Formats: sequence, structure tokens, C-alpha cells
Amino acid sequence: MNSKQVSELFGISIDTLRYYEKSAIIPPVTRNTNGYRDYQTRDLNWIYLVKTLRKAGMTMESLQEFLRLSQAREADEQHVADQQKQILIDQLEEVDEKLREIQTARDLLAYKIETYDDHIAKFKSNTFSDADIEKLWELNKK
Repeated sequence: MNSKQVSELFGISIDTLRYYEKSAIIPPVTRNTNGYRDYQTRDLNWIYLVKTLRKAGMTMESLQEFLRLSQAREADEQHVADQQKQILIDQLEEVDEKLREIQTARDLLAYKIETYDDHIAKFKSNTFSDADIEKLWELNKK
């Protein structure tokens, strides 16, 4: 598959594909006899992984380390595998935390939408008092 096809498949620019390779966050891409990049399934998997992990907030440095470890030919292969797995575990924990934060924000938005008309009606009728003011930061504790 050529660069244009890969670019269209993943919705990223050809420049981004080259940047991924130049920055060593994907392995070098195989070249055909004319010297053009010829992306194989392995390359496509790396690109998809990198694109997805970047969306999940993984840093370029972590991606570079992940690739470096995948290419390492150290005597202790289990140690290398454990290091790679730990990078993924750390990122999953970070994503889980972000999801909790987003869920909290979503719950607050849903609450504000659900109670909006009632709050506005009380405000317009001058029946809104200090006792009606919620402690928004405590809503998720309920």
C-alpha cells in the first residue's frame, strides 16, 4: 500500500506518516524497488497503534520508547516485554483517570440540563434563595 492510500485509510497526512517514521515512533517502512514506501500490514498496525495511543494522550517519548523496546534484542526478552507492557498499563491508567474526569463533567452537564428549567423558573419568580444553591462539587458524592 502506498503513502497516499495509507493517508486516506487512517485520515492522516502523508507528512504525518513521514514524521512518525522519522521520529522513530513506527519502524522504518519497507521500500519497493523504486524506493517508494510500501506499507505492509505490520506497518499499518503500527500506524493505527500510534494514532490511537496519541489520541489517548501518550507522549511521543513513550511511543519512541515503546518502539525502541520492540526492536531491542537484549538477552532478557522478558524484561523488555515487561517494560513494554508497563508503558501500556501506565497509559491505560491515565486514560481511565481521564474517563472518570469526563464522566464527572458529563454527569454535571446532565444534572444542569435536567434542573435548568426549574432553576430559571425559581429565579424569574424571585423564589430562589440561598437554600436553593447546591454545592455542585458535592453532587458526585451522592
